[in-house]
Amino acid sequence: MRRLLFCVLPLAVMLAGCTSSGYDYLETASVKPKTRFKDTDPQDFGTKHPEKQPIHGIDVSKWQGDIDWQTVRNSGVAFAFIKATEGKDRIDSRFNEYWQRARSVGIPHAPYHFYYFCSTPDEQADWFISNVPKDSMRLPPVLDVEWNSESKTCRYRPDPATVRAQLQRFMDRLEAYYGKRPIIYTSVDFHRDNLVGYFQNYHFWVRSVAKHPEVTYADRRWAFWQYTSTGVIPGIKGPTDINVFAGSSQNWHNWVAAVSKDTNS
Repeated sequence: MRRLLFCVLPLAVMLAGCTSSGYDYLETASVKPKTRFKDTDPQDFGTKHPEKQPIHGIDVSKWQGDIDWQTVRNSGVAFAFIKATEGKDRIDSRFNEYWQRARSVGIPHAPYHFYYFCSTPDEQADWFISNVPKDSMRLPPVLDVEWNSESKTCRYRPDPATVRAQLQRFMDRLEAYYGKRPIIYTSVDFHRDNLVGYFQNYHFWVRSVAKHPEVTYADRRWAFWQYTSTGVIPGIKGPTDINVFAGSSQNWHNWVAAVSKDTNS
């Protein structure tokens, strides 16, 4: 594809000056933290607090209810990951409303898909493509992969090789259709069981709400870090996930400009 060309540009933009845990942590490490958003259950991340990163964003689903997107943008939220689909037959009821309103106020946004191992990657890719328009993703689409031990419909856990093959097939389908290489969102246990050492040419969005990702995802270069699920965002009622981008403000603007292009057009 275009895959190689597309991959090289964003990676080159983001990897300049990177470390094993983030993309330009050294640039922001000496900045004194300034709390952007309140947190009802704040954690002590030590000297590498996420507040040292300048770019913060949210991820939302129907559970956030009515959102005042202008207030969200005015609060300093720089991006939004928005739940779109699950498995082969579920769509988030607020997806179309959320992405259109995020776009209308100028928040870079992307849809995410929650992957189920009880249906095939092609079934899930077909479902995603049929429900998620290209206009809904200024940023690349996100594949959310984690063990779903509380699911009432699918608790199947394939072996690691099968997991990786399925994820690759799903992401290849999305990249071919949308012209953007997907971002991988994952949790500590799923990453440990299946992803360590793999998918090095993909951007990772990692969940780590108690420790810095360099502790919980050793040797994994991450692009986004979900550091709390109990954040307080003006314009949203109730707790909200908050995330940080690993680079500087300039890195962010350069990367958004790069990935906003549709390489299929």
